[in-house]
Amino acid sequence: MSYEERLARRRALKAKLVNREPVFGGWVSYTDPAITETFAKAGFDFIAIDMEHTTISLDEAKRIITSAQSEGACCLPRPVSHSNDILKPLLEAGADGMFIQMVETPDQVRTLIDNLKFPPVGRRSYGVNRAHGYGFDFDRYITEWNDSSPLILQIESIRAVENIDALLAFPEVDGVMVGPYDISGSLGVPGQTNHPKVREAGRVVIEAARRSGKSCCTQIADVSVERVKDAFDQGFTFVILGSDLFILWKWAENMRSVMAEVRG
Repeated sequence: MSYEERLARRRALKAKLVNREPVFGGWVSYTDPAITETFAKAGFDFIAIDMEHTTISLDEAKRIITSAQSEGACCLPRPVSHSNDILKPLLEAGADGMFIQMVETPDQVRTLIDNLKFPPVGRRSYGVNRAHGYGFDFDRYITEWNDSSPLILQIESIRAVENIDALLAFPEVDGVMVGPYDISGSLGVPGQTNHPKVREAGRVVIEAARRSGKSCCTQIADVSVERVKDAFDQGFTFVILGSDLFILWKWAENMRSVMAEVRG
C-alpha cells in the first residue's frame, strides 16, 4: 500500500473518531501475521495489537502492522507501558496511532502527547524508518502525522473515571476506551463487570465523552448483532469485536464439550 493510501485510511479513521461515527476494530493477541491479514480482510476500520497482555515483541508488532496495512486496515498497537522506549519503535515501524493502557492523570496525557506528536505539538524526535517510507515519504510524514494519527486512552481505574473530564480536555485525544475488568478491580469487585458500581463508572465515561465530543469505545468478547447494538444504545460510538484469542478459546471450549459428550 502506498503512503497516500495509508494516509487516506488513517485520516478516514481519525475523522470518524472526531465525528463520533461508528467505528469497528479487531484485536490480535497472537503473532502470526496471517491472523492479522485474515481479520483485515473483514473490513475493520482498524486492527489493534495487544502488547500489554501478550508476549508480542516489537519486531513481531512491526510484522503485524505491515500485514494490517497491506490489507487496507489501520493498525493501532496497545503498548505494554507508557515508556518512550516502547512507543518510539512502534511509531517508527509505521503504527497509525495508539491505544494507551491505564491512563489516569493529565500529566500522563501530556507526556504521551510529547512522545507521540512532533513539535510544536509534542517532542517526538525525527528519524527515518518504515513510517517515513525509509526516507521517500519523510517530508510528508512529519508534516501530516500530528493531524492524522489517532490517540485513544484506556480508562481502567476509578481514579481515571474521576479525572475523565481533564483527560478528555486535550485536543490531541480522539477517544477513550472503557476497561471494565480493571475498573472492577479498582472498585473492589474484580471480574464483576456487570456490578452496579462498574456500570455506573462506565456511564460516567460515556457521558463525559459525549459532552466533550470525543469517541468512546468498548470491547465485546462474545460478539453478536444484539450485543453490538446494545453497546451503541448505551452510548458507545465504537467497538472492538472480540479477538483472535477469544475466538480460539471459545472454539476450544466448544470442542471440549463435543468430545466429552461423544466419549460419554
